[in-house]
Amino acid sequence: MRHLLSTGDLTRDEATLVLDTAEELAQVSDRSVKKLPTLRGRTVVNLFYEDSTRTRTSFELAAKRLSADVINFSAKGSSVSKGESLKDTALTLQAMGADGVVIRHSASGAAHRLANWVDGSVLNAGDGTHEHPTQALLDAFTMRSRLGRLEGLRVAVVGDILHSRVARSNVLLLTTLGAHVTLVAPPTLLPVSVRTWPCEVSYDLDGVLPKSDVVMMLRVQAERMTESYFPSVREYSRNYGLDGERLARMPEDAIVMHPGPMVRGMEISAEVADSPRCTVTEQVANGVSLRMAVLYLLLGGS
Repeated sequence: MRHLLSTGDLTRDEATLVLDTAEELAQVSDRSVKKLPTLRGRTVVNLFYEDSTRTRTSFELAAKRLSADVINFSAKGSSVSKGESLKDTALTLQAMGADGVVIRHSASGAAHRLANWVDGSVLNAGDGTHEHPTQALLDAFTMRSRLGRLEGLRVAVVGDILHSRVARSNVLLLTTLGAHVTLVAPPTLLPVSVRTWPCEVSYDLDGVLPKSDVVMMLRVQAERMTESYFPSVREYSRNYGLDGERLARMPEDAIVMHPGPMVRGMEISAEVADSPRCTVTEQVANGVSLRMAVLYLLLGGS
């Protein structure tokens, strides 16, 4: 494996190796000295064309914990804002000898294109509405550590599937790992291609909740919306928001997940967001271990 562009590229064995490696590396986070010398002398470039808090910070932390040199490259303060193309930026990074490039870009397919232009490993940290593989991996890692297995788990992914790269990456990965995924959304927030995805689709959240081991709530991505996809925020919350009453309908040991940022009061109520059954902060902590695992496997050699 040279790049991580899509969760669809991972075999079950490869995905499991990433999760097992993350589990070993998670123990490093519990030590007083949190650093390993594994990637000393390697350079990782964080190339972010879109705003990000969790992903960028955790990739940076992951690389630093493995002793890599990290360059944070934000499009706003760079030549990109002067109109430099992705290819020219790639050639610049290539000339600097970057061993790994972590890219987030608003164009679907940007990570694949970059992989053709650089010798180093490319890690897709989110491309348009296409994929976000490390998010799906950290989600799977969180499910496995909370529920003990992935095989046979029933996972509901709820909300703005249309604009979500997290949903697509999760469907592909979880299916590979033996879980069953149901997407729950209003018809206007489902992509046309959803019929070709290896999952079920429902418009009825209340019907799906009692049968779900994991309920993953997605944010409605207003910044990607150019028209109206539902009547009102209130209407959306009433049909597709997770509140205490709906949480009570879920199986007792079922968990609630959210990739963040959460919009409290829209897709998730404050009561649910702060409940011990909600794994949001765990997902963030697990994200560092998981991204360490990916960097280690791609750049660490053996």
